[in-house]
Amino acid sequence: MTRKQLDYLKSIILAKRERILKESDFRKGNGLSASFGEASENSAYAFHMADQGTDTMEKEQQYMFVTRDENFLYHLSLALERIEKGEYGKCVQCDDEISFERLEAVPHCRLCIKCKSKEEINKR
Repeated sequence: MTRKQLDYLKSIILAKRERILKESDFRKGNGLSASFGEASENSAYAFHMADQGTDTMEKEQQYMFVTRDENFLYHLSLALERIEKGEYGKCVQCDDEISFERLEAVPHCRLCIKCKSKEEINKR
């Protein structure tokens, strides 16, 4: 992989990271209280018994999104670490090069398509 390609992929990772951080901050600021079980003071539903289930469901959904975002950020950070160590673009299982097209589509991937396919088949 050329330095230009590596820089391009790094810029994709950084852009994804920035977008997820903004979205996550927005979610955390809109309805997800510091303690998951707490009712939000801003919640119009918090004081109505009939709507507390809806309020709880919305909080659980926000919590799920924040958890998913944190997991994605973790994998993006690992990809940035691999770039810094000079290990980026190599499959962690077979040590083959991961195709540029795959990295462009999934810049945080750790496995080549062959190893990823094997992993998916083994999950079934």
